[in-house]
Amino acid sequence: MDSNEAKKLLSHMYNEVSKELFGVGTTLLKVTVEQNVISFQAIHRRAPRSAALEGEVPNLKQEVDFHMSLLFKKKIRKKMEEQTSWDIEAVLRDYDSATQRAFTNIVIKEN
Repeated sequence: MDSNEAKKLLSHMYNEVSKELFGVGTTLLKVTVEQNVISFQAIHRRAPRSAALEGEVPNLKQEVDFHMSLLFKKKIRKKMEEQTSWDIEAVLRDYDSATQRAFTNIVIKEN
């Protein structure tokens, strides 16, 4: 699973979900694989509507970010389960709107 081809596939899946949900991909994406954990470190582009919400209704923007992160986790899990044979145990994600950084960890069940 640690091959360059696997990392390219994982990067592609991550960016597909990002584009589907936010309309844009990432500006930086690093994928690491250690044992049964896949980690994505990403910097996302700021969507214009996100910047507008942040200036006018910051609390709503924070709530939207939270729900979009939940939706991202759901969609990346589904995509990975459809395109691989991995049994995913957990999808963990943290997003910082001030820096546009996201850290996503996918835990694969060990057989």
